[in-house]
Amino acid sequence: MEFFVTCARGVEEILAGELATLGMAGITVDRGGVRFSGEMTDCRKANLWLRTANRVMVPLATFPCDSPQSLYDGVKAIPWHEYLTPEMTLAVDCSLRDSAMTHSHNTALKAKDAIVDTIRDRCGSRPSIDTKDPGLRVNIHLLKNRCTVSLDSSGTPLDKRGYRTERNEAPLRETLAAAIVLSTGWDGSVPLSDPLCGSGTILIEAALIASRRAPGLGRSFGFERWPGFDASAWKRELETVKSQALEKLPAPILGSDSDGRTIATARRNSERAGVRDLIALTRHDMADFNPPPGNGVVICNPPYGERMGEVEALKPFYRQIGDLFKQRCKGNTAWIFTGSQELSKNVGLKATRRIPLWNGPLECRLLKYELY
Repeated sequence: MEFFVTCARGVEEILAGELATLGMAGITVDRGGVRFSGEMTDCRKANLWLRTANRVMVPLATFPCDSPQSLYDGVKAIPWHEYLTPEMTLAVDCSLRDSAMTHSHNTALKAKDAIVDTIRDRCGSRPSIDTKDPGLRVNIHLLKNRCTVSLDSSGTPLDKRGYRTERNEAPLRETLAAAIVLSTGWDGSVPLSDPLCGSGTILIEAALIASRRAPGLGRSFGFERWPGFDASAWKRELETVKSQALEKLPAPILGSDSDGRTIATARRNSERAGVRDLIALTRHDMADFNPPPGNGVVICNPPYGERMGEVEALKPFYRQIGDLFKQRCKGNTAWIFTGSQELSKNVGLKATRRIPLWNGPLECRLLKYELY
């Protein structure tokens, strides 16, 4: 089988590296995702272990499509009884680009009609629709009058790990936080610090990486509701994965923030993620930050403002970050994730590497500073 794993822009190569580490075959980088081939066991493994992916899709068919009728006929030709029963619920999503059909809602409705008609013709009754929590989620992707029909094996997007139930004002998505950590090359063998840790997402993802804990352990997946799913075998697999996680790390992970409520949220998040004992969290101002001795890694995600007035107000803060790096962090490698090139100039240090990553629609940079 072939699978397509979606991800944020800029993360494709990192995701391909993750798939290679998992031992997947036929890895091909594409725009907005990565393809690989394997069995359903590989699909389940990808959902459980991938840190930077959004969804793992299972393509069923691709066909020419330039009208509602050609869409209906192409979707109806798929053997839906293998994936769907009348007792299950169904949802159909649609994305369109450069195609004759231009209305995604109507396109999704037409595809839904083809699916339920197929089941009704075969079984005498039809599945109901549940757009929020369906037993089977189907994706219709139309690009230049070619339609790809896929099953969404993930269900809820993979960034929803289950540990972050509280949100601060500008939360960093879990998958992006993992991409930032993986981009730095940090592997847990040296200390990691975040002097602006907020609700702790970067540190939690780092702890999950270093402790070899699967990011999907605390949640469920769409494939668990498919016909033929072996719940007992899956439960045994999860127990094996849990037992292999490290309980101690070779180097410390430290986080601090000036806001006591934010630190309290970070503690609760890390507790839910199962890594509370792996992260030292303290409340103090950035000016009081001191990284552990030795050649560690410092990562921070400072605010970068959306309006000109905010950018101007943040310039002294970025200068303070640069001063902190120069005065307190010698011997470390520091990284700043920011969406403002203007603000990054105020750090007062020359970045030795600039990695483009997208935070939603906003193009950002992960900047590396060697602090000799």
